[in-house]
Amino acid sequence: MEVITMSKCECEDSPASLQDLCLDFISHNLYALCRQSPAEDKTGFAKLAFKDPDIYFHGELSEELLKRLSKQYALNDAVLSLFANSKSTRLKRACIKNAVLSCKGLKALSYHRLVDLDASCVRGVTVNDIIGALGEWTTGHLQSLNVSGTTFVNSSKFCIVISLSMLKALKHLNVSYTEFNNNLGLELVVDSLKLLESLDVSHTPITNAAPLSKCQDRLKSLNMFQVRIPDSNLMPVIAQLTNLRQLDISREVLVHPFSGNQHAGKLNLSRLMMMENVLPNITSLDISGRDGLVESSLQTFLRNHPRVKFVGLLLTKSVVPETLAMIDLCSAEFLTNEHHMDYRRDLQVTGESNEKQVLEALRRYSSRANYMHKTLCTLFNMTQALDRARVDMIQLILPGMANHRQHLGVQMAASACLYNLSKQQLADNVHVSALKDMVQLTMDAMETFPNHQQLQKNALLTLCSDRILQDVTFDRFRAAKLVMDCLCTFEDSSMSRMAVAICSILAAKISTEQTALLGSKPYMKKLLNIVKKKAEEIQADVTLKFTLSALWNLTDESPTTCNIFLSEGGLELLMHILEIFPNETALETKVLGLINNIAEVRELRHTLLRQDFIEHVKNLLSGDQIEVSYFAAGIIAHIASDVGREGWTLSQDLRQQLLKALHDAILSWENPKGEMVAYRSFSPFFPLLGPDGIAEVQLWAVWAIQHVCTKNSVRYCPMLIREGGVRVLKDLIACPDTRGEVRNIAKNILEVLKQCLPATK
Repeated sequence: MEVITMSKCECEDSPASLQDLCLDFISHNLYALCRQSPAEDKTGFAKLAFKDPDIYFHGELSEELLKRLSKQYALNDAVLSLFANSKSTRLKRACIKNAVLSCKGLKALSYHRLVDLDASCVRGVTVNDIIGALGEWTTGHLQSLNVSGTTFVNSSKFCIVISLSMLKALKHLNVSYTEFNNNLGLELVVDSLKLLESLDVSHTPITNAAPLSKCQDRLKSLNMFQVRIPDSNLMPVIAQLTNLRQLDISREVLVHPFSGNQHAGKLNLSRLMMMENVLPNITSLDISGRDGLVESSLQTFLRNHPRVKFVGLLLTKSVVPETLAMIDLCSAEFLTNEHHMDYRRDLQVTGESNEKQVLEALRRYSSRANYMHKTLCTLFNMTQALDRARVDMIQLILPGMANHRQHLGVQMAASACLYNLSKQQLADNVHVSALKDMVQLTMDAMETFPNHQQLQKNALLTLCSDRILQDVTFDRFRAAKLVMDCLCTFEDSSMSRMAVAICSILAAKISTEQTALLGSKPYMKKLLNIVKKKAEEIQADVTLKFTLSALWNLTDESPTTCNIFLSEGGLELLMHILEIFPNETALETKVLGLINNIAEVRELRHTLLRQDFIEHVKNLLSGDQIEVSYFAAGIIAHIASDVGREGWTLSQDLRQQLLKALHDAILSWENPKGEMVAYRSFSPFFPLLGPDGIAEVQLWAVWAIQHVCTKNSVRYCPMLIREGGVRVLKDLIACPDTRGEVRNIAKNILEVLKQCLPATK
């Protein structure tokens, strides 16, 4: 296997807490830590319980574990049943977002006294089912309910909202992105929930805001993003809501008006803002996506409302009275110029005019696909020439990227921004936890849009980073497969270069079973075609070197891959490479390292018994470069170990010449300063060290073991002990036929083991 130099991280960050690490482990290994009881009937499900009956998760731990399972999209009937026991878990605030449940599975909620329930985007049940599953105490005391994206429509296609009226203590209700409407819905909520202070009806089919006037004295927060209510109906009602602290009447971008002229009617937004004493308690106002607003009206409004801390103006257009031209309101002088008399440092604004506005938009609009797309495009232009890491930007991009996995625009813009934020040395100062999340979402995007060339290119640009490939923990096999698929799909030289570079590193970090899958015929054919093309062009460029590295690492301890390599004409191609690129040390090392992998497979060694090939290897054995000489020696050692005098089909004189040249070359080597090679295990060496072994072959094997154990003792000394190498070496030393030079190196290895691992003395 080719040696990979590890990059050094220059950033520092606080490590995860022990509690976080434990909860991560539990959430990812839940079934291993639990026992399953069989389903009670055909319609039931296997229930989970911790194997240790004495385990108890207090409230904070129970809530955090449930939240993590929700974030991992792991919640189903079986997993939720783990919480159907108040003796082992206790919930006050429950998050079952993204769960796939049945009515039976929902019964787990009845074991807890809940005051806060996030049941957004739940599938398999209705809002009515969820409320019906709550315990009596919870029904009477629940203060906050979020059912955004969860259906009200039952199997009979009826929209049932009556169950909401049972929640008399409810203060906060979110029914956004549902079928909640004027028919009973809004009227029912306003009349029944006398304590309601916060309501989110965004993206619902509500068409009449009039019922809201009934709760004008108690409603403090109202979200009405993208509601189908004409301004002529909406604005007069808003003017009556004197107790509002937070108001969102923003609209979707790139959407035609709902009906008629949005600026017609008794009262439009500009006139509302100019009204005296309107919204006297407001602290947060979002009017993003609206147009027709006069700049002076907003300026007057903010001047009259000094307690406003946030105003949303993303894609809000202002009318210039003199010309009727439309401009971005967020770029107004009183919002961007610190020297303007009305500029307020404490005011947060979403928009596109400066970095502060863009970051605020990312923070607030992660659930809105079109808003995210537009904001990310603006951020991309802002981040093309960064001179320092911006972890804050990465952390603001990831939620929106995760929320809109199917939105090509968001994924394109997000992946481009992530590359800008992690390219070259910038990644060195980003903590691995942020990079891990970044890589995960990048792979998700590659998987979702496999045929979109620019998105795949963005992903490759991000992944092609030493910092990411070396230091970050992620599913490397999945990444390697996605990259290989990309390599096979697109004919693009820059993409091919990045793909083979990534695979050359990842292939060394996955199991041999996985390399066998990556070395399958379609992938192997593509890699060999790249080598063939470079040979035809006589071009020893970086793409050729990375491709040979990838082939080297894919064939390492993988007989299946080696066999496919040979069947696809790989050996002839490599011999051609050696012929047309003489004295290219880097290429010769990679080619001979790859052929070493074939020589390690006993069943394939006969394919290397070719006069032309053996003569070429013999010449390379006596070269000045130890890296080339070492791998040439390895090939000869493996062939000679298995093919005795009877099986040697070439000249016997040639065999003796090879063994002598092998012996002389090894004795001439000086131990290099760095590690020349990396091994997955010592299993290829042990067959060479048997009591009937050939002395020259044994000499190469012990020299190789000594080399890696002295250059990287932390990795190889424990590996050698674990795999039984101590016994092999002791038997070799004890054998009377072992040559003195072999015995001495074997003794030196044991001494190195004692120094590195005192417990083995």
